[in-house]
Amino acid sequence: MGQAGRLSYDDFMSDPLAWLDATLADLDRRGLRRALASRSGPQRGDRITIDGQSLVNFGSNDYLGLAADPRIAAAAKDAIDKYGWGSGASPLVTGRSDLHALLEQKLAEFEGTEAALLFPSGYAANVGTITSLVGKGDAIYSDELNHASIIDGCRLSGAAVHVYRHGDPGYLRALLVSGERSMASGGREPPEVHRRLIVTDSLFSMHGNIAPLPQLVEIAREHRAMLLVDEAHATGLLGQHGRGACEQDGVEADVTARIGTLSKALGSLGGFVVGSRRLIDWLANRARPYVFSTAAPPGVAAAGLAALEIVRTEPQRRMRLQELALDLRGKLVEKELIQATSLSQIVPVILGDADRTMAAAAELRRRGFFVPGIRPPSVPEGQSLLRISLTCLHTEEQIDNLIAALVKVIG
Repeated sequence: MGQAGRLSYDDFMSDPLAWLDATLADLDRRGLRRALASRSGPQRGDRITIDGQSLVNFGSNDYLGLAADPRIAAAAKDAIDKYGWGSGASPLVTGRSDLHALLEQKLAEFEGTEAALLFPSGYAANVGTITSLVGKGDAIYSDELNHASIIDGCRLSGAAVHVYRHGDPGYLRALLVSGERSMASGGREPPEVHRRLIVTDSLFSMHGNIAPLPQLVEIAREHRAMLLVDEAHATGLLGQHGRGACEQDGVEADVTARIGTLSKALGSLGGFVVGSRRLIDWLANRARPYVFSTAAPPGVAAAGLAALEIVRTEPQRRMRLQELALDLRGKLVEKELIQATSLSQIVPVILGDADRTMAAAAELRRRGFFVPGIRPPSVPEGQSLLRISLTCLHTEEQIDNLIAALVKVIG
C-alpha cells in the first residue's frame, strides 16, 4: 500500500477491492461498522432470540404484534397450497394473481381512495413513486429527516432537490417562494408548468415525531405542488380507523400520494401506494421498481389481506399501544432521560456520540433488553440514539424493567 494509507497502482492491479480494508477500518474507528446478527424462532413484538440470547424486544417495527400471528401464517399457508410459492414474473406479465388484485382493492377501500398499487417493499414504493412524478427540470422539497428510501428516490429522479429544516413549514414556504422567483427572473416558463413535489414522512422512523401535515397541505395548495406522504410507521396505528397520520389530521383528500407498508404494523411484506385512479394507472406504467420487479408471492398477498382484516376489526391493539407509549414517555420524562415530545410508539433516547450509544445498547443487551443503537448514516452526525419501539404485546412490567435498566446504564 502506498504512503499515508493511499493505494498505489500496483495495489489496485493486484486486488481491485484493496480499498475496502482502509474504508472498513475507518468505520471501526468511528464506531459505525455494522455486524450481522441472526434471529432464531419467530419475530415476536415482545421477545426475540438473537445469536442464541433471549431478549425483551424493544427493537421491532411489529407494532401490533402481527408478525407471528397464527391467523396470518395460516392465510399464507392456505395460499401456498393453492398457488404455490413463487409468482414467476412481474405484475405486468403474469405475476399479479387475483390475491394481489384483491389486496389492492381492500387497501384502497381501507384507505378511502380510488385505487392502490402493491410494490415489493416500501423502499421500492417510495423510489418508484417519486421518480414517476418528477424528473429533470422539476423540483423536490424534502424534509431533512426523511427516510433513506425517500432520499434515494429524490436523487434518482433527476429533479432539483431542496432540503428543508425538519418539520419547519416556514422554511419550506421560503424555499418554494425563492424557487419561483428564481425561475421567473431567469426568463424560463412560468413556474406552474414545472412540477414540484413536497415529500415527507408522516411519522418519522427514528425520532418518533409527526410532520406538520395541515401546514404542508396548505403550502402545497398555495404553490400548486404535489404532496407525497410516507405513512410507513403510521399505517395501522394512527387515526380513527388506523389509516395513519393523514387520517388523524384530516388531510387525506389533500395528499397527492400516500405510501404505506405491509411490513411493520401489518406484520407482513411489501409496500403500497394509494391515491386517485389516474395516479395508480400512471405508476403501473411508469414506476420502474414496479414494472421491472417480480411480484411478491401470492402467499404474501394473502398474509396482507389477513393482517388488514385484523387491523380493521381489532382497534384495541392500536389503542393498547397508544396507552403504553403514553406511559413509557411520561416515565422517561420524569427520569429526565428524554424531553417531552409527540406520543408515538417510537421513543428515541438521544445520546449524541456513536460510541457511547453502542456501548449503552451492548450493556442493555447484557441486562436482557434488545434496544438498537442508531448511528449515522441512519441519523445525522451527533444525533446517535437508542431507538425504543413499542408493540401492543409489551407489558407494564417489561417497560418498568427497561426504564430501571436505562437509569443504571445512562442515567
